[in-house]
Amino acid sequence: MTLPLLISVPHAGRNIPEEARPYCILTPQQIVEDSDEGAGEIYDVRDCVADFVTSDVARAIVDLNRDESDRSADGVVKTHTCWNVPVYSEPLPEPLVPELLARYYRPYHARLAKPARGVRLGIDCHTMVAEAPPISPDPGSPRPHICLSDARHTCPSQWLRQLALCLERAFETDVSINEPFEGGHIIRAHCREIPWMQLELSRAPFLPLAEKRRRVLDTLACFCAAVF
Repeated sequence: MTLPLLISVPHAGRNIPEEARPYCILTPQQIVEDSDEGAGEIYDVRDCVADFVTSDVARAIVDLNRDESDRSADGVVKTHTCWNVPVYSEPLPEPLVPELLARYYRPYHARLAKPARGVRLGIDCHTMVAEAPPISPDPGSPRPHICLSDARHTCPSQWLRQLALCLERAFETDVSINEPFEGGHIIRAHCREIPWMQLELSRAPFLPLAEKRRRVLDTLACFCAAVF
């Protein structure tokens, strides 16, 4: 059975685009630490859902979950990672920023704007560090195992509650709703096309990656059976 979902995994990539390589000073480990570590393994459910979208571009270079106009240090084309580590040896040449957006950012969002036939809900999937990093509203604060977000308007409230219930059953833990994340740019920008939610799983090793993936699949099947 194919679940009527669009799964988006925007931060699993670790590739430094060729255009940015002459300027990027991050180590491979720093690229990993700024990405959604484990997301590629946990959320690779492409064979089970109607639509699946991901990217190999590193979040430290182009953040697909930021507004295109966000030019802050932690914005769409960053100057610093979420750990406040400089990304580049010098400011990027001015023409390079729009080039990165045109090649990596806009195609991702164009793809999300046209979900496959039969999709009823989009879920933007992430992993989060167990304690909030320096560039965050609550640096150093402990985070829950699971956070589910709807930006308080991007999907029917009963759908949000049902997915939270299925997550709690599958993972045997509490689910935080809209805390510490209310939902990023992706779910806010694309909720006009279909309803969206954002899912964050902690990177804490409370379960192996393969087991987290299995329980995510159980959750999605539980949700679709109850709602659709």
